[in-house]
Amino acid sequence: MANKVVDDSQELTLTVVVPVYNEEEVLPEFHRRLAKVLDGLTMQAEIIYVNDGSIDGSVKTICQLKEQDSRIALLDLSRNFGKEIAMTAGLDHSHGEAVVVIDADLQDPPELIPALIEQWKSGYDVVYAQRTSRAGETVFKKATAHLFYRIIQRLSRVEIPRDAGDYRLLSRRAVVALSGLREQHRFMKGLFAWIGYPQKAVPYERDARFGGETKWSYVGLWNFAIEGITSFSTVPLKVATYLGSITALVAFLFGMFIIIKTLFFGNPVPGYPSLLVIVLFLGGIQLMALGVIGEYLGRMFDETKGRPLYLIKDYQASPREKDS
Repeated sequence: MANKVVDDSQELTLTVVVPVYNEEEVLPEFHRRLAKVLDGLTMQAEIIYVNDGSIDGSVKTICQLKEQDSRIALLDLSRNFGKEIAMTAGLDHSHGEAVVVIDADLQDPPELIPALIEQWKSGYDVVYAQRTSRAGETVFKKATAHLFYRIIQRLSRVEIPRDAGDYRLLSRRAVVALSGLREQHRFMKGLFAWIGYPQKAVPYERDARFGGETKWSYVGLWNFAIEGITSFSTVPLKVATYLGSITALVAFLFGMFIIIKTLFFGNPVPGYPSLLVIVLFLGGIQLMALGVIGEYLGRMFDETKGRPLYLIKDYQASPREKDS
């Protein structure tokens, strides 16, 4: 259910947070399209480009764009912290009553921003763009993404929207709520859902990348899936417990079978092959369970260090921000 409608008579501001990692090739076209959208709005706007340790000419390109557009601020992180942390850094430095998070690769069209703003003005705190199609992706990636969102929705106690990425608009109170969540392992799609507040989907067709190559490998996507599941569910621990219990029961029943067959029928079970299979099977189960436990212990270890989420190498505020 939507919250109170936003008062249009107030002077509203919009912040656009753009995580950047080696996007030199696409940044000029992305900014051209974004600027055109912002020029058509009645709201004041700022654009925060968050450089997440790019090793190409992304920072130089942003600085050139900044000379041409007074709405641009550059937040340059000290190294590559990952997209989730880069988004967090951008949200921490945002000032607008509404904040849009969008990737720079132009798979998510900036032209959708007015539709997100319209839903926000009608009272929604989180307005997320929901994909109806995924152009430029392999059948395998589409299938695994489809499967992942449905698995995590089943496992998580929080209802995480299907087929929704990071492209969304957040109200100021939603941003403030997120700023209080400082966990090291950040699955932002889950955190966006966890804060609650009225949320609304805006469907759109996702485009192929405008240029460059995706920064996600299949190994990276696998690790991202594990990160999401372990961040918002303890089901893997329960599965390990159930699997261990079932294995112990099967081992007990098999042991009884061997005893009965040997004592009452005088037909001993051949030893070495069956023993080897059982040992390898149990060893595999134990290693899998240890791996699951290790994932959660590793997360606890990282949290106890108390390290900051990110470090800033340079922050260049927008000229408009300096004047205000």
